[in-house]
Amino acid sequence: MSDCCKSGYKWDASPSGKETKLGSNNAYVTGSNPDAAIMIVHDVFGWTLPNVRVLADHYAKEANATVYIPDFFGGEVVDPDAMSDPEKKAKFDLMAFLGRNSKEKRFPEIKSCAQALKGQYKKVGAIGFCWGGWAVFQLGAKGNNLVDAISTAHPSLLKPEEVDALAVPCQILSPENDFMYTQELKDYTNSKIPQLGVDYDYQYFTGLSHGFAVRGDPSDPAQKMGVERAKNVVCSWFTEYLH
Repeated sequence: MSDCCKSGYKWDASPSGKETKLGSNNAYVTGSNPDAAIMIVHDVFGWTLPNVRVLADHYAKEANATVYIPDFFGGEVVDPDAMSDPEKKAKFDLMAFLGRNSKEKRFPEIKSCAQALKGQYKKVGAIGFCWGGWAVFQLGAKGNNLVDAISTAHPSLLKPEEVDALAVPCQILSPENDFMYTQELKDYTNSKIPQLGVDYDYQYFTGLSHGFAVRGDPSDPAQKMGVERAKNVVCSWFTEYLH
């Protein structure tokens, strides 16, 4: 992963949900639909970032779902000011952080949270931002029966074999400029997923960069428009597949 994964803007936002538990994990929850749920697998800034919580509020209202953001970093919280403060950004050792939060360590609890939702709700969707992108592909893999549809915005750490195993409808929000979701990987997903017999929605965002959907600059008109479009297409996607 690169510095683009820890860059962005903290939004001036006031989430309206509450904190609870999902299985053994602390979680933010918003919405009250008893039949449809969405789980957000967060980026490196974790479950407390105001940006992702406000997005969850929008998903709950506009996609008519109960939305959860579990904590998948074991209580560790990265200061969101590290996105914009050069000194704090320099002190944030991303590679050491990823070592503490590897796929092998974190996927069992991600899977456990999805199983908890599947046992409670008729339909379950999952969306992953950046670090969380690989995880929703694993949730939607053949034989898992954990989610009914997935979405991801600018996924990081995604491997071709995780794409190959996909077995549920998939939406990808792809910025033009992305060191993690590379052109090679974009080409691979766009050639492979249509061969898998699942519905596929590829949304391309001209001029935007990795992280825009959850950490875009609201003072920049192009980024603001990208954030809003990303939110809208995600809500439309889950409205279609969870109801």
